[in-house]
Amino acid sequence: MTSAERAARPSAWAEPSTASRFIWDAATITRAELTKVRHDPVEMVSRAIQPLLWLVIFGQAIAATRAIPTGSLSYLDYLAPGVLAQSAQFSAIFYGLAVIWERDLGLAQKLLVTPASRGSLVLGKALAGGIRALVQAAVVYVAAWALGVHLRADVPSLVEAAVVVILGASLFATFSLVIACLVRSRERFMGIGQLLTMPLFFASSAIYPIDLMPDWLRAIAGVNPLTFMVDALRTVMVEGGASPRGVSTDVAVLGIVLVLLVALGARVYPRLGE
Repeated sequence: MTSAERAARPSAWAEPSTASRFIWDAATITRAELTKVRHDPVEMVSRAIQPLLWLVIFGQAIAATRAIPTGSLSYLDYLAPGVLAQSAQFSAIFYGLAVIWERDLGLAQKLLVTPASRGSLVLGKALAGGIRALVQAAVVYVAAWALGVHLRADVPSLVEAAVVVILGASLFATFSLVIACLVRSRERFMGIGQLLTMPLFFASSAIYPIDLMPDWLRAIAGVNPLTFMVDALRTVMVEGGASPRGVSTDVAVLGIVLVLLVALGARVYPRLGE
């Protein structure tokens, strides 16, 4: 290669690669979404009340009856990871409502004219929803500690729990975004969101073991992403907790479903002119 050809050849560092550009754009969208939290801290505080009610009232009441067998774990130990997963799911499942607002206000069109790809827009919003769920995680950890739940308090376990929370909440936030893009109506979206949240919750291992379910419900729970999230949290969060599949399998399933939902979300995300 001549010196002239080498000079004309673009440097490998002159332009970011497609992958690095995708990650950078997604991170930018995530930061922009998280700045909204500073303008509405009351929302985050109000979302933290629900897990407290589940742990303090429901958890202690059921624990006193000893009606649900949970093996070597006390019922509060068994319930705490389920409450954390449930609170993250509940907050994330309505995250898609913001997409409808953005479309109606014309903000989605402004995002679409930026160089960011549709996939990075979807992933950025999903990760923002996942990171916001860490507020519920902190509340549940403090409440569970106050109630005597045998928590794993070492740094690796806390980091692993944070990763599972972000991954699971991001998954449900993306699922919510896909629904919002398909229905395109706030009223329909709210109705579908309310219709899905409780069945997903009760058809999981959040508040009782899957072995107690009838066969048809057990089959649904076996493919419910919330079950994988709960089992992973129960392994890394509580002393003596263990997933029947192993936490690595649970995390892998959550990751694969998230990738598939981001790809679907990129296809149905509002287009210019819509």
